[in-house]
Amino acid sequence: MRVFIFIYFLFLYINNLYAQIDRDLPEDNESISIVLKQNVIYGKLIDSSSGRGIEYASVQLFVKRKYAKDSLVNAMLSLSNGDFRFTNITPNSEFKIIFSAAGYDPVIKEILFKETSSKNNNIDLGNIILATDIQVLKGVVIQTRKSALELGVDGKVFNVDKSLISVGGTAVDLMRNIPTLSVDIDGNVELRNSTPQIFVDGRPTILTLDQIPADNIEKVELITNPSAKYDAASSGGIINIVLKKNKRVGLNGVITAGIGTPKIYNSNLNLNLREGKFNFYASGGFNKSGGIAKGETRRENKENGITDNFFNQDTRNDRNSRFLSFRFGVDYFIDNRNTLGITHNFSTRKYRNYETQEQEYLNSNKLLEYFGKRDAEGASTNHRSSTGISYKHNFPEKSKELTADINYNYGPGSENSFINNTFYYPNGSLYEEPTLVRSNGNNDNDQVTFQIDFVNPIGEHKKIETGFRSYYNKYKSLYDAFAIDNGQEIKLSLSNNYQYTEKINALYFTYAGKKNKISYKIGVRAEYSKFDGELIDSSFKFGYEYPAAIKNLWDAFFPSASFSKEISEDDQFQINFTRRIRRPRFWQLNPFIDINDPSNLRQGNPSLRPEFINSFEVNYNKNYKSGNFLASIYFRSNPDDITQYSDTITAAQYAQLDNAAVDPNAILNTYINANTTKRYGAEFTLQQKIGENFELTPSLDLQYRTVNATINDLDLSNKGFSWEAKLTASYKIATSKKSFFNNMSFQFLGEYESPEVIPQGKRDAQYQIDLAMRKDFLKNKKATITFAVNDMFNTNRYGVIYDTERFYQTSYRRRNVRNIRLSFSYKFGDANFSLFRKGNDRNRDDD
Repeated sequence: MRVFIFIYFLFLYINNLYAQIDRDLPEDNESISIVLKQNVIYGKLIDSSSGRGIEYASVQLFVKRKYAKDSLVNAMLSLSNGDFRFTNITPNSEFKIIFSAAGYDPVIKEILFKETSSKNNNIDLGNIILATDIQVLKGVVIQTRKSALELGVDGKVFNVDKSLISVGGTAVDLMRNIPTLSVDIDGNVELRNSTPQIFVDGRPTILTLDQIPADNIEKVELITNPSAKYDAASSGGIINIVLKKNKRVGLNGVITAGIGTPKIYNSNLNLNLREGKFNFYASGGFNKSGGIAKGETRRENKENGITDNFFNQDTRNDRNSRFLSFRFGVDYFIDNRNTLGITHNFSTRKYRNYETQEQEYLNSNKLLEYFGKRDAEGASTNHRSSTGISYKHNFPEKSKELTADINYNYGPGSENSFINNTFYYPNGSLYEEPTLVRSNGNNDNDQVTFQIDFVNPIGEHKKIETGFRSYYNKYKSLYDAFAIDNGQEIKLSLSNNYQYTEKINALYFTYAGKKNKISYKIGVRAEYSKFDGELIDSSFKFGYEYPAAIKNLWDAFFPSASFSKEISEDDQFQINFTRRIRRPRFWQLNPFIDINDPSNLRQGNPSLRPEFINSFEVNYNKNYKSGNFLASIYFRSNPDDITQYSDTITAAQYAQLDNAAVDPNAILNTYINANTTKRYGAEFTLQQKIGENFELTPSLDLQYRTVNATINDLDLSNKGFSWEAKLTASYKIATSKKSFFNNMSFQFLGEYESPEVIPQGKRDAQYQIDLAMRKDFLKNKKATITFAVNDMFNTNRYGVIYDTERFYQTSYRRRNVRNIRLSFSYKFGDANFSLFRKGNDRNRDDD
């Protein structure tokens, strides 16, 4: 299959190449005149600010057609002194020449080449002046102001440079800034109460969001209902994080450093050098944070519906995290049609926590029977690396291109912990002997992704896109837990040694067109997926394969269709449909029992099946002078929805976990396939400018959810309404008068998530307020100071209520607490900086 795909695209490329060569060759009756006459068009490209020649600019020569599309007949890159030259020009023809270069506004020239009796029929276009599309003033880059959020029926784009609150933070802080996104206390992102797929520069990653510095991110792209072009596992949408990599001429950079509380230190450096055929970029960052987070659990245990006893637990967790990252890469512009890119990322994260839990065990009359104290210390280290190679070929036809890339993500990790559980009678005497548990583990992960995409426009309004993707993921983990008794270590049954491999191969095809004011795009994606997991010590195997047989072939196909109508230039309406898949993650399949919280245990279910999602969406986008408005109505049907199920542990399970410092009435959280889950929702986002310097962005998501699930004749069905709201307000002081407050910006972010139904209960409401201010100073705003407060009133926490026949429990926990950051950044650059040439060599006019 891979060989077939490669040959297919190679044939397309060679066929197009021959067509181009054939088009460039003269007809037989023209060959004599072309040989005898030197018909030439030439000139020189000049930088408007420096007056120097522009090297490696693209110069494209088109023959103008009266009743057809202009035809590209030749192209070249300008020489080191800015010269360009086209020879063997067909006389008595009308031409169009497009001059373009990174960092410059393109220029178009139209000329009529007439035949004369002269032997040398030449046209000298003289100096062609290209003006920069950004102003480079003594190393400072001043860009045109753009909105923080770009809205459209196909998705949203969030421009990070407009986010003051996330400066000096991580991608987790940034995601909280984006309308319609919500982030839980563990840094997991949700889009419309579903988990989206996270990409970095369009490809999968093994990095977590808190391992990506916000200062390294250029923009975030959101696609709520991806087409067949995208991974079928993107049932919750796609979030693509685009890292900074500009292509401005010369050397450019930004350095950032900051401090804060609790225990916050950060620094970051971004560099970019564009010279000739090369674009180099590099970044490095350090981030340290900490804080004390608290949580609590209140449970009422029942027997035959009657209260039997009560359990209370209060948690205090002192955490410290350190993160170091480094990224570098190069783009090599082979010529004006071919680009090769290589990039490498490395990061390491160290995490340590000290946790204390106070536990109370009360009888049915709420009288204390005994109490306990649990002290736990844990540490973990993760190393992550990613290497990518990309290639892009632009064909002579506009927008026709072939791209191919391969990415390799890899890295090991390790962890260890020590737990001490002690129980006492109310009088302070020992209730039972203390329980000591030690654990250690390590893991290793390798991911390889290969992808090739081909885009072929057909005429002005039609386009074909096709491609192939292969994904391979291998993961190994070893976890050993020991009970310590009189200095002797006894290996516990919850020790875990497992490995898994995941393979996904995919082909896609989409066809887009337009008739009158209606645009359409239809497509289909075919995916084969296989997951093989194994508990090595017991040889127990688990996993899935889709499709597993010919009769299940429909499980491999994922169609999509969208139709858009331009009501007017500023009004657009769209309706779309997709079929997607949500595969269970390894920790949802792995039967290993997690005892990090002794009263709330977690365990995977190896019998889980993937769920298939049918998603419908209607969008309306309205642009107007002072802003724009986006409204969406959506429906999702999830047969076999993967959902959480909770119950008290059985006597057999408790016996299995003996000596593991686990509460005998602990809740075991696992996963099941519900019969079906349906979501009906409406989403509204408004971006409104008030004057030149004030901008409001409110968003609202309304959703009604129904869950139909049963297990062992126990009905877990539930339904309810929930809503989320977010408001971002930004204001900048910009006057011509000299004042300390001039060039000062302010930003406010408030968000609220209402309670949401889940099987057996509901999630509590979540809310927080963030504030930030920024001051630009020094000449040409080279320096910036940013002050930010996240979760100002320390209110953000994750709470759950379970109401079942066996227990009623309320609990909440936190991971992050209110933090305050002060950051300083400085921009620098030199448009004339040269890495390869020295002194006067830079100004030499080479012919």
